[in-house]
Amino acid sequence: MAERPEDLNLPNAVITRIIKEALPDGVNISKEARSAISRAASVFVLYATSCANNFAMKGKRKTLNAGDVLSAMEEMEFQRFVAPLKESLEVYRREQKGKKEARKDKDKKPDSEEQDKSREEDNDDDDERMEEEEQNDEEEVDN
Repeated sequence: MAERPEDLNLPNAVITRIIKEALPDGVNISKEARSAISRAASVFVLYATSCANNFAMKGKRKTLNAGDVLSAMEEMEFQRFVAPLKESLEVYRREQKGKKEARKDKDKKPDSEEQDKSREEDNDDDDERMEEEEQNDEEEVDN
């Protein structure tokens, strides 16, 4: 676990990026406000993780899953976030599935390329043999 409470804080760069995306252009935020938001976000994440862990323990599992997090959000009375989180989860899963299929296709492609190369080599060997046979045939005719 963390040795110091500060170790549990989210990275400042991440918090700053999220804040900038949430605020309209031209709005500035003080260091104190950024620090307060960072601490609040860290506390929220820790609380949500703790609640989700309770659901995993009830299910006699050691691994938290998306369902645990969604259940924790409902228990924490953040029901209005459950639907958008489910949508985001579906998008994420589709992206992961697409990436997985792309990797499968990519893995299959080198095999077909290797087959193409071996076919080309076989064709080259056949061409060389045919040329040799033609030369031999010409030599026999000359003799």
